[in-house]
Amino acid sequence: MSKALRRRENISGYLFLLPSLIFFLGFVVFPMILCVYTSFFDAKLSANVPDAFVGFQNYVTLWKDPVFLKALVNTFIIVLVSVPVVCVFSLWVASAIYKMKEGALSFFRIVFYLPVVTGSVAVTVVWKWMYNNYYGIFNYLLKGMGFIEKNINWLGDPKYALACIIIILLTTSVGQPIVLYVSALSNVDQSLVEAAEVDGATNLQVFWRIKWPQIMPTTLYILVITTINSFQCFALIQLLTSGGPNYATETVMYYIYYTAFKLNNFGYGNAMGVILAIFIAILSAIQFRLAREK
Repeated sequence: MSKALRRRENISGYLFLLPSLIFFLGFVVFPMILCVYTSFFDAKLSANVPDAFVGFQNYVTLWKDPVFLKALVNTFIIVLVSVPVVCVFSLWVASAIYKMKEGALSFFRIVFYLPVVTGSVAVTVVWKWMYNNYYGIFNYLLKGMGFIEKNINWLGDPKYALACIIIILLTTSVGQPIVLYVSALSNVDQSLVEAAEVDGATNLQVFWRIKWPQIMPTTLYILVITTINSFQCFALIQLLTSGGPNYATETVMYYIYYTAFKLNNFGYGNAMGVILAIFIAILSAIQFRLAREK
């Protein structure tokens, strides 16, 4: 192939990529740079109030803000609970169904994936009804079985509110990992599995020595995506509790929204966004490192 023809093909390829590149630069890269930039200002984004440069003051104030610290703790609790539970449960379910016939396998994939494609508002409305402290199904069942004597205000009691949010998050997060694990397990080299079984390997040994290394890339992807989604838990908080009661369900994402769009303090909110991005990057790097060592 001549250099001129190769050059024309390269130019054509870049021209096809140009719309996506413009979108990526305009709606991803530029907002990220602007977020970091405005985090050093007392930015109100108002024509009547000029932005005032404050340096690292927003970042210093963050670590003295009790609401932010509470939101950070709640966010890490959500991540530390939801990520391992989602991964382990998804792998367990996928291991149980991936050898089923196509009809049964499709049924289970639809059942588990349905909450993912269902609108978050619709899912939240159903859960809010189930958690209702007057006529919710949970109180009805628990009272009927004699476990409780009076109704529990699930979303209004600081002892239960965060756990209720985590339960909803788990049910809406396992669908995609299950589908991915089913695909990964189906692509495991069966000749290695059969050879190990002939040599007398147990099911646990087969899984740990043969299947687990081959599904590690899928596991790494699921870990990273689930971690990011858990850190960005927002819709459930906004629709159910608005961070209450007494900041029991406050998360960093919701506090960013409240600070930036309710209090109109964009500089402080962007500083929280930068800190959140740093935590996500650190945890993702740790996960990549651990997966590479495996």
